[in-house]
Amino acid sequence: MKTEKNIPELLAPAGNMEKLITAIHYGADAVYLGGLGWSLRAQAGNFDHAGLAEAVRYAHQHKVNVYVTVNIFAHNRDLGGLQDYLLFLRDAGVDALIIADPGILILCQETVPELPLHLSTQANVTNHASVRFWQKQGVARVNLARELGLEEIQTIRQAVPDIRLEVFVHGAICISYSGRCLLSAYMTGRNANQGDCAHPCRYSYRLVEEKRPGQYFPVEEDERGTYIFNSRDLCLLERLPELVTAGVDSVKIEGRMKSAGYVGAAVRVYRAALDYIQEQQEKGLPCQAIVLPPIFQEEMAKVGTRGRTENFFASAPSSSAMLYDTMRENQAWVPVGIVRSTDPFVLETRNVLEIGDHIEYLGRRLEPTRCTVMGMTTTDGTVIQRANPSNRILPLLDPMPDDLSVNALFRRTNYSNNTDS
Repeated sequence: MKTEKNIPELLAPAGNMEKLITAIHYGADAVYLGGLGWSLRAQAGNFDHAGLAEAVRYAHQHKVNVYVTVNIFAHNRDLGGLQDYLLFLRDAGVDALIIADPGILILCQETVPELPLHLSTQANVTNHASVRFWQKQGVARVNLARELGLEEIQTIRQAVPDIRLEVFVHGAICISYSGRCLLSAYMTGRNANQGDCAHPCRYSYRLVEEKRPGQYFPVEEDERGTYIFNSRDLCLLERLPELVTAGVDSVKIEGRMKSAGYVGAAVRVYRAALDYIQEQQEKGLPCQAIVLPPIFQEEMAKVGTRGRTENFFASAPSSSAMLYDTMRENQAWVPVGIVRSTDPFVLETRNVLEIGDHIEYLGRRLEPTRCTVMGMTTTDGTVIQRANPSNRILPLLDPMPDDLSVNALFRRTNYSNNTDS
């Protein structure tokens, strides 16, 4: 739940229960998730009714808010059953609904008027007049369009001081305006605005002439083809002090379809950054004068998938914000396991782990604990040299982290990059 600190809420993605637990472990103030329908991430794990009710209970036990996405652009056929679903969400105790469609907004207000409504970035809010419009419709919070720069955010805050503003600060960027894309629907029949995007912006493209089938021409002079729609990922980590100064109420991380390792690592860095900003403020340093130490970017560099861009924050993005020659950059680090027990120490592996591997423990301190795997046994006591993904093992580490905790992550360098030593 929103803290009393003079910093924004940290809002994290929860594509399934494991990701929700991981986000909360690393300090999210709130999580957003979807049920089995009406959500723009139909391919995420998502939550059935029982799972969603359990997610709310778990989050509230840890004093974390839960916002549920009901943010598709609905056709008539999509409205059947929606009111029953909204009543279920109310009874489950969710803290707010995320909506984009005006029709769904009206149904929410008629059916569950007690639930706050948060406007999705899909609604393309780019100016203060639009914010005032949605405020008059009863919206409590607006997630601003990702095409806005800092000065525009500041102007909106000054013009509409009595509404909560939310800004995406990290994660994948859709090449279409505010994510309202039809490319997937045309190419695959999967409609992004119905939550079923096939992500064709990440495909590799080449040019073919109608009467010359099989003769492919590179769009650019590159034997690998070109990823002409593939944007780098958003990262506004270093801009957090400016967003705090601007009066943003919530900073949001994208990634309901990303791994628990990604979610946990990203939330961990942003939590540490917000806490650092708060600490510096308490020491009397003006927020606009705060600069994050280099370790923050060093840690963030171990998280990303497509490189990083600040998108429209300071100026309109150029070709440097795109990743034209590959779907994603080589990953130097990969998650290797999640702690399932501390006494005994049980690690559930997510990638291959071998004796002699150098791994890093991601505790609450930003500086990771570097360890070497000295030995491993299975839970039945069998000595092993190698653990495969999804194994549960009892590792012997040197040194053993002094702040080992359940649900924490370990990572290692990526074998495929030949960076292990």
